[in-house]
Amino acid sequence: MRMTDTLVISPASSGIRGDMTLPGDKSISHRAVMFAAIARGDSHIHNFSGGGDNRSTIRAFQTLGVEITQTGTDVLVKGRGWEGLHAPGETIDCGNSGTTMRLLSGLLAGRPFASRLDGDASLRSRPMGRVMAPLREMGADILSEGGENRAPLRINGQSLHGILYQSPVASAQVKSAILLAGLQGRGITRVQEPVRSRDHTERMLPAFGGRLQVSGTEVTIAGGQELHACEVEVPGDLSSAAFFLGAALIVPGSELYVRGIGLNPTRTGVLEVFQAMGASITILHPREVCGEPVGDLLVRSSILRGIEIEGELIVRAIDEVPIIAVVAAFARGTTVIRGAQELRVKESDRLHALATTLLALGARVSELPDGLVIEGGGLQGGRVQSFDDHRIAMALSVAGLAATDKIVLEGIACVDISFPGFYGLVRDLTGTTRPDP
Repeated sequence: MRMTDTLVISPASSGIRGDMTLPGDKSISHRAVMFAAIARGDSHIHNFSGGGDNRSTIRAFQTLGVEITQTGTDVLVKGRGWEGLHAPGETIDCGNSGTTMRLLSGLLAGRPFASRLDGDASLRSRPMGRVMAPLREMGADILSEGGENRAPLRINGQSLHGILYQSPVASAQVKSAILLAGLQGRGITRVQEPVRSRDHTERMLPAFGGRLQVSGTEVTIAGGQELHACEVEVPGDLSSAAFFLGAALIVPGSELYVRGIGLNPTRTGVLEVFQAMGASITILHPREVCGEPVGDLLVRSSILRGIEIEGELIVRAIDEVPIIAVVAAFARGTTVIRGAQELRVKESDRLHALATTLLALGARVSELPDGLVIEGGGLQGGRVQSFDDHRIAMALSVAGLAATDKIVLEGIACVDISFPGFYGLVRDLTGTTRPDP
């Protein structure tokens, strides 16, 4: 199938049925490369995510002098400790990856050389102040060349010291950037969040020999630590799986088995949302891999009902709001999403993008300052755009599988950022996507 930037998605009249394994978790893949790069020894990473964001992280550390080779989904990182990082001879290109830029800011703030971080137009538009502020409290010299705390960022490495930081937002990227800075600084660093954000950093660091303490929503780490190499098996990405779970729920006659998915409790908000809506999702064969809970999922098409989603649950399902919104459009009754204002500063203003596209497909949607109100009842066909946002594109693709008529979706190239094989899997499971002639 020749892939253009526009795709026609037709209703999946025979349902979505199959047995699938998904690429490695994107967030865990980022951290595995970063920790391996500053550890001593050779680290082997298996089932590495192949998305553009993760490739940006690999390229960033190669620019810093770390030897990294990738064969398929296996990655070998030859770490030489903190001293193995060298002043980059060029600007470090973070591409579209906010995770790469924000976590690298914390890591490079304590290294004894200057570096410059930049990215594409989308990344340049995203706020970096929430990371810059605590790093400056730790002694970092970090400057926004883009103004208004936007990229490009120039970092002059300094000796850092520990702080107590009470974060106004629950953000795994902010927390991880501070912990990476604290890992190499003097004294003790503590990060407190209003609610607990994703904890992949806290779970993975001990595997590399890092020492930290977790108490409720507070993480404490001591400076002056060295890491050692280890072997990492990356579980399947739940955020990627969510699109297929949502499709199986709303396309009649579906039954889908998904193997080896990461079930970290800070990430399973989307499963709880779907189950609260009445979804038939069963977790099978629970196990633990490299400190992360993993399991298989069996999902069947279900009659769903609208619910209210807010508070701590939104924090744990923030990346999955686009697919939740699409699923809500097929539920009975009203779904209210609140506390999701962070979505306005992602790759697009996702709240506005969802309201605009769902309205164009016949939904009754109201846009709130921090969320959406969605009246269920189904979607029609139509022509919509992705706003060059990979999660919006994938969510709208799922909408096309359950709509009453075909959807023509413009701007699908952005999906390669996080899930290069997405449309191949959709085709294999349904045979319902084709390039727009």
